[in-house]
Order: sequence, then structure tokens, then C-alpha cells
Amino acid sequence: MNVPLHPPASAASEHSRALMRICLGAWLGVLIVIGVLAWPQLAQAQTMRIKEVAAVQGVRTNQLTGFGLVVGLDGTGDQTTQMPYTSQGMNNYLQQLGLNLPPDAKVQLKNVAAVMVTAQLPAFAQPGQMIDVTVSSMGNAKSLRGGTLISTPLKGADGEIYALAQGNLLVGGAGASAGGSKVQINHLSAGRIPAGAQVERTVETDFALGETIDLGLNAFDFQTARRVAEAINSRMGQGVAHAIDGRVVRLRAPVNSHERVGFLAQVEEIPLEATIPVAKVIINTRTGSIVMNQAVTLSPVAVAHGNLSVSISTTPVISQPNPLARGETVVAEKSNIEITQQGGALVQMDAAPKLADLVRMLNGLGATPQDLLAILQAIKAAGAMNAELEVI
Repeated sequence: MNVPLHPPASAASEHSRALMRICLGAWLGVLIVIGVLAWPQLAQAQTMRIKEVAAVQGVRTNQLTGFGLVVGLDGTGDQTTQMPYTSQGMNNYLQQLGLNLPPDAKVQLKNVAAVMVTAQLPAFAQPGQMIDVTVSSMGNAKSLRGGTLISTPLKGADGEIYALAQGNLLVGGAGASAGGSKVQINHLSAGRIPAGAQVERTVETDFALGETIDLGLNAFDFQTARRVAEAINSRMGQGVAHAIDGRVVRLRAPVNSHERVGFLAQVEEIPLEATIPVAKVIINTRTGSIVMNQAVTLSPVAVAHGNLSVSISTTPVISQPNPLARGETVVAEKSNIEITQQGGALVQMDAAPKLADLVRMLNGLGATPQDLLAILQAIKAAGAMNAELEVI
């Protein structure tokens, strides 16, 4: 009986196809593993639009302010004897309505409060557009709840009137008092009027003038300015954008206003890879808050921190003379001063290339937020922290 030394051609082809399927499965598994490992790095790469890092110069809001009167209060207005400008403002308003009060008239206005009205005029605001206003008490009014703001002109920095405000106040609070007791929830001396002012005048801009438009970056950074210019040139054509400095990127824009609007709409939507921000630590000395961004790193350093407390207690001492001494009883004070110093162990902090490592090491010190303020300042002075400290 003859046994073939080699399998038939059909069996060999089936065997090769099986090997190919095994190899393809192995390569697919390798690619999946590589993709899973690379996914965190891809997720960390953040992209943003140019409109999120820059804005067109000259296109901005304008601050408006005005003096007004709130009426209709339930006896919680200003005390006019102490706030003369409230009664004076009311007299001026009544004169505009044709009502003249005698000069010696003493008017007690318990339901009126003098307020300061502020608003922001948006860019390209047109007459008739409604904007929100904020109303804040200027005197000693107890509450503005339930009040109505009468017609108040809002002026800009040039002294011109740009809007007129009027309406009912929305005060997010409540309060009551009786018999010397008082209960209050939230703030009662300030309120808001949604769509409470009507625009009366527009602010002229040079948006449609000239052959160029300047983009102002939100933060001063030469790297960001260069990348913004490169991204615009790659999308809109070479020579369209030029970085003037670390804050301004100049664009060659169409002269026609319609084409200019479309041009800027395309520029604002251009994606831009996020750059690493400047390493900065923000310290609020009033509240003890500490905020740091992801670019803050730490070099190896050793820290020892101990608390020093001084306690002063006073005990009254009575000096009583003898009955026949004809002296006087004297009350004196005896002060006890104690100084306690807690020892602080010397803790070595290794290099922290990531924000999570730095936070973990600072938490390991067991210091309070107020102590961390002094520790971070000392670490910065020692040159072990590559970040800018900003105290607010």
C-alpha cells in the first residue's frame, strides 16, 4: 500500500488559508492593542477653534451706567434725612413731570430708593434692541424687593445716552424684621431687570473700514500667535495672516462687507491644536484658595513646616484690703502667655512632572490651605517650582 508523502493540493491550499487566517487574527489583535495604548494620548490632544482664543479687535461691549430711582417699596426705601440725593433726585423727576414742590417742603420718601443702574451694550447693538440691566442700591435702603425702576438714561464713557432703562426688579432674596430681630436670605439691596433697557443709539465701529482686520488673542503668547497665523494660512491661503506680535494677528480681508462677514465666519471656525498654557499658580490670600494648571511641575526639594501658636489668657484678680485698713477693693488682671511650637519633620518631595503627582505630594505634607500658601511661595523662592505665582 502506497502512502503519499505530501498532502493533496486541495489540502495544502486549505492549510495555507488557515495559517493566513491565524496570522491576520494575530495582526488584528496587535493593531487593537496598539490602538488602545495610543487612545489616551489621542484623547489628551485637545483642539479648539480660533474664535475661542482670539477676537476681532474693535468688536467689543461697552459699559453703560446711570443714576435712577426705585419706587413702590414697602417702607424699605432710603431714609431721606440721611440720603439727601434721594429726595433731590425725586424732586428733579417731579419737575420734569410739571410738579414743583415748595423749597421748604420736607418729604419723607420711605418707598423710594436711589440706585445705580449698570448695563453692557453689545457690539453692533441697534436701536430698539433690549438688554439686561443690574440695579444696585446707593443709600441705606433695607430692600429693593417689589420695587419698580422708573425711566433712567444710561450713558457711556463719552457722556452720551445710549439706552433707557425701566421695569420691575427681580431680587433673589427675602427678609423680615420685627421687634429687633431680623431674618434675611441672600442679598436684598441689588436686583436685575431682564430686557430692562432699550438701545437708543448705536456705537460706530471700523469693522468694515480698511483692507486688514486685527485678531486680538485672549492671552499674550508668541507661540499661540504663530500657530493661529499658520492655521489661517493653511486654510485660507498663504499670506492671508501675519503675526504682528504675541497678541495681534493681522488678516487681509475682503473689502466688501458681505464677503468680509463670510471670511471671518470661516476664520473663526478653523480648528487649532491647543497649546500648553504658561505654568501659573493662583493664590487667593483672603480665602486660602490655591489653583494651578496642568503645566506646573516641581523639581526635587525638601520641605519642613511647623506651626507656631501664641495663646494669651487673662484672669481677673480681686485685691480685697483688711476691714480696718480703710482701703479700696481693686480689680486687676493676670495674663498668662503660652507659646507652643509644633515640630515639623523634613519631608523630601521628589520631582513631579505631572499635576497629579504635585497634588499628591502637597497633600502628603498634611498642611492646611493657609500653610500651603507659605509653602508654595517658599518653594518658588527656592527655584524648585517652574511656575508663576499670582496673588489675588
